[in-house]
Amino acid sequence: MIILASQLFWLAELIIVKKIATGTVARLLLYKLPDAIAQSIPVSTLCGALLSLMRLGKDSELAALRTGGVRALRLVMPLLVLGLVASVASFAFNERVVPWANHEFENIIRRIILEEAIPTAEENVFFRATGDRFFYIRKVDQSSQELRDVLVYEAQKEGPPRIITAKSGSAKGVVWTLSDGVVHDLDAEGYVVYEAKFKEMSLRMDQESEPFFSGQKTPAEMSRRELKSYIDLFRTGGVDVSALIVDYQLKLALPFAAFIFVLTGAPIAIGTVSPKTGRSAGIALGGCISLLYYALSSILRSLGVSNVLPPFVAAWTGNIIFAVVGVALIVRSEQAPRGGRL
Repeated sequence: MIILASQLFWLAELIIVKKIATGTVARLLLYKLPDAIAQSIPVSTLCGALLSLMRLGKDSELAALRTGGVRALRLVMPLLVLGLVASVASFAFNERVVPWANHEFENIIRRIILEEAIPTAEENVFFRATGDRFFYIRKVDQSSQELRDVLVYEAQKEGPPRIITAKSGSAKGVVWTLSDGVVHDLDAEGYVVYEAKFKEMSLRMDQESEPFFSGQKTPAEMSRRELKSYIDLFRTGGVDVSALIVDYQLKLALPFAAFIFVLTGAPIAIGTVSPKTGRSAGIALGGCISLLYYALSSILRSLGVSNVLPPFVAAWTGNIIFAVVGVALIVRSEQAPRGGRL
C-alpha cells in the first residue's frame, strides 16, 4: 500500500489535469501492482519473521527454549527456509510477471504521450526496428530532445554484423540523424575489420509511431534472460555494457533480499526480545534493516553504473555484507551461555 500510494498522486493528476479516462488510470494501477508486490516481498517476509519471534519472546517461549538448550541456529532455521522460499518465489515472479506488467504500464504511458506530442525515444531504452536493427539509447535530453550515447546493431543477412555508435542524435518522424559517431564492421569472430568515423549519418526507421512506441523496452520491462540476450548482442561488438550487467545481476540479487533479511534480522531479534518487547519494536527493527539494505544497494548500483565498481561487486556486495553480519550474529548467539536442559 505504501509503494502504491506514491503512484496515486501522479495517477490522480492524469485524471484531473490530463483528462485521462478513469478506466485507463485503473489499468495503470493494476499493471503497477505486480511491481509493488515484488518490492514488498522481502520487507514483508522480514517483518513476518520478526513479529513471530517478538511474540515468542513476549510469551517467554524463546527464553524457555534457550534455557532448554535449543541452539540459535535451530530457532532461526524454519525462518531461513521460509525466507529462501520467498526469495525463489520473488525471483520467479520478477521474471515472469513483473516485466510484462511494467511493459504494459509503460505502453499505456507511451500511447498517452503519442496523443500529445511527436513520438520520441526514452532514456535507457532498447527497441528493435525494421531491417534487423537493434537500438539502445543511454540518455535523452528532455529540454532539447537530443539523444545521447546511441548504439545501433545491424544484423546483416549475409556476413557479420555492423555496429554504429554515436555521441548524439535526433529523431524527426521516421528519419534519425546521428552525429559524431563510428561505424564498425565485424568479422565472424567479432573482431573489427573496418572502422570509419562520421560527422553525421541519417537512418530511416521505416516504422510507424505506434509500433515504435510499443516496441521500446527498458531493463525494468525485460526478464533477466531477455536482458542477457541484449548484453551478449552488444558485447559482441565491443560495446561497454557494464551498466546493463549491473541491472542484470540485480535482477537476481534483489529477489534474494528476503532470505538475507531473515538471516540478519532473526538473530538480532532472538538476542534482544523480552516479555516487555512489543510488536512496534519488530516493525521498527524491520524498517531499519530494510532501509539500510536498500540505501546501500542504491549507492553500490550508482558506483557500478559509473564504472567505479565491477558490476558483480556492485550488485552483490550488499547481500554479502548483510549475510556476513547475519552469520556472525548466529555464531555469537551459539557461543552465548545457555541454561541446562529442562
